[in-house]
Amino acid sequence: MPDSTTVDIDNQGTATITLDRPEVHNALNGKLVAELTSALEALADNRAARVVVLAAAGKSFSAGADLGWMRKMADASEQENYEDAMQLAGMLKALDSLPKPTIARVHGAVYGGAVGVVACCDIAVAAQRAIFSLSEARLGLIPAVISPYVIRAIGGRAARRYFQSAERFDAGQAHHIGLVHEVVAAENLDDRINGLIEHLCAAGPNAQAAAKRLIDDVEGARIDDALIETTAEMNARMRKTEEGREGIGAFLDKRKPAWQK
Repeated sequence: MPDSTTVDIDNQGTATITLDRPEVHNALNGKLVAELTSALEALADNRAARVVVLAAAGKSFSAGADLGWMRKMADASEQENYEDAMQLAGMLKALDSLPKPTIARVHGAVYGGAVGVVACCDIAVAAQRAIFSLSEARLGLIPAVISPYVIRAIGGRAARRYFQSAERFDAGQAHHIGLVHEVVAAENLDDRINGLIEHLCAAGPNAQAAAKRLIDDVEGARIDDALIETTAEMNARMRKTEEGREGIGAFLDKRKPAWQK
């Protein structure tokens, strides 16, 4: 039975995964990572879940790696540390590739590996009081496993600074460098997220999953004849899907599409 996370799906199709270790600021350990991975895998196949919100209990979003977990791994072999890192990598991949829209609800401190969790979410909304730090270098470490997602979010230039300085930065700076999309007052955080959920639920779920794959395929690719042909094929294929036909038909008939009912 999970005790480091909770999962709740409301009747609107919003699935909320809550990191639930507030006594240690939701620090990441093997158990929490495994539970979060299992929750994401289950939601990927759950048609009742339209949008996934990643939230946290207590004062912090997550303090990064659990100190007890780090102490244990410091005494482990290199192979054991590799296997441990791969467990975290698997969770991040499951979150990043989830075929549903994801929103990070960032209400407090986000340190170390938790920055990678935020970077994996499709949308990140932070409260003004949230604080961030890629803190690994202070411990003589590097944010290797989270780096593909963090660098994609903030770019290499900002990564050169924060990977090395390990300094704390506020929500405004997190927004400036692209780690979060919006910053709002803490009391408005849920209202803003609910507004985003309303927009997300208005779109076709299969189209959203295809859009995420499209971004992975196109981002950074050379714009050549092969890419142009591939995207044209994707466009034609989506128009002929059941969801595509329903969406176009609903628009022309001036009614809501079936997925909104």
